[in-house]
Amino acid sequence: MDLRIFTEPQQGASYDTLLAVARATEQLGFDAFFRSDHYLKMGDVDGLPGPTDAWITLAGLARDTERIRLGTLMTAGTFRLPGVLAIQVAQVDAMSGGRVELGLGAAWYEEEHTAYGIPFPSKRIDRFEEQLAIVTGLWETEVGDTFDYDGAFYQLKDSPALPKPVQSRVPVLVGGMGPTRLPALAARFASEFNLPFVSVEDTRAQIGRVRAACAERGRAADDMVYSNALVACVGKDDAEVARRAAAIGREVAELKANGLAGTPAEVVDRIGQYAEAGSSRFYFQILDLDDLDHLELIADQIAPQVG
Repeated sequence: MDLRIFTEPQQGASYDTLLAVARATEQLGFDAFFRSDHYLKMGDVDGLPGPTDAWITLAGLARDTERIRLGTLMTAGTFRLPGVLAIQVAQVDAMSGGRVELGLGAAWYEEEHTAYGIPFPSKRIDRFEEQLAIVTGLWETEVGDTFDYDGAFYQLKDSPALPKPVQSRVPVLVGGMGPTRLPALAARFASEFNLPFVSVEDTRAQIGRVRAACAERGRAADDMVYSNALVACVGKDDAEVARRAAAIGREVAELKANGLAGTPAEVVDRIGQYAEAGSSRFYFQILDLDDLDHLELIADQIAPQVG
């Protein structure tokens, strides 16, 4: 199992806080550090000092870390034109020595668009399909050739399709619970399909749909990585679990029902249930970014049992 750390900086985090978490992620042996791509807080938090941009953050971490992979769950397709996004990701990939992964989504949080004057268009899934085709098409174009695209939403003509990422193929993540379009788009464009905050039963069903979409496209279903993102709240005993749940304003029972919560033994068992449903990679959503002991506990007492 790959274990990764996933953060939600819009809830309140500076770059220095994110760097501390990323360096702990690296030092403790986790596979990757991922972050959300949001510009507005959610729920009853102050969000201070304010939002940070996902790809500016990852550019900094590309230079301030050495080993871990770096990526987004998920970059909002509404925030950046696809041609510009392809340039940004390729540049950060070069800055990191080839450690970048792109999670790309259609976007859903209308309020953050209103708050910062970002258009929130209709037909976002249709736009999303074009965005995936453009980003991957630009990267796959041979040096010296040009890339054209004539879509309903985006048109590119005689693009030099530069720069290229360092990696021969930047991993692209698609995710969600849409029953038809998302599995088909993943089978066409993605190297990983992510299930965000869903049950074991829903994970099993959606993975089945993605595997079927791969087969329909003539692609080996096992060529896709299947992953879950789940809130983490781990404690060495019940008292520590309760303390960590209170720190993030959640109830223990709800966290155990919907996330990776409890003692290490309980979380290992929970991971096993998701693994039986088809997942092989787990993103631990860490909401208290000042509690680095939480990461150490996961690394020391969970990772050795599932790695």
